[in-house]
Amino acid sequence: MRAAVTHARRTAVLGFGCVLVLLGGLIAGCGAGGSSASPGGGAAGGSAVVRLDDVAGASGVRGVRLDPPVRLPAITLTDTAGRPWTLPAATDGRLTLLFFGYTSCPDICPTTVADLAAALSLLTPAQRARVHVVVATTDPIRDTGPVLRHWLDQFDSSFVGLTGPADAITRLAGAAGVTFSTPTTAADGGIIVPHSSQVTAIGPDGVARVGYQAGTDVADYAHDLPLLLAGHS
Repeated sequence: MRAAVTHARRTAVLGFGCVLVLLGGLIAGCGAGGSSASPGGGAAGGSAVVRLDDVAGASGVRGVRLDPPVRLPAITLTDTAGRPWTLPAATDGRLTLLFFGYTSCPDICPTTVADLAAALSLLTPAQRARVHVVVATTDPIRDTGPVLRHWLDQFDSSFVGLTGPADAITRLAGAAGVTFSTPTTAADGGIIVPHSSQVTAIGPDGVARVGYQAGTDVADYAHDLPLLLAGHS
């Protein structure tokens, strides 16, 4: 699966809130370029972002520090096993990497999930056991639990999929600074859901302190995860 999608990388801007630091790209969506809006019509409030890139005095992570950190709300969704999922309890004492995407996405979503799987394979077993990868669908009408589970199993059977009411997904996404549009049908009949494509790293306390833009290298994830597990952010 990874070999089939790595050629489709695009660059995105992390959209955590109203104040953005441009990181050399555009807010990108799967199958569509340009900026995207949430189903409610506006960007969610949140936090400014600051690029670190191992500059002097930084914590050493290569991701994007959220300044101030963002405490995500206790919004309940449903995981692919049919169980309720709510932060911070759902972290289960682990680092959670939260991504919003959809199963029929032609490019950014499979690439990002494949890269996360590859990065986790580079960790020690003890480190790997302390990391959750969670994918919340931006297309809940089509991405039922079984559909999402089948898609995630192509990358890593331990990855958690989330679905639920569109308004609940929208509120959690907005709190994480993720925006996405109402699904539309392309000329070829495919479904397109333009959305911003960051990965949000959430600590066991339910607080997000670091994020990653679309196109982050596997090596950068693998570099940062041990640091985040050690509490550096």
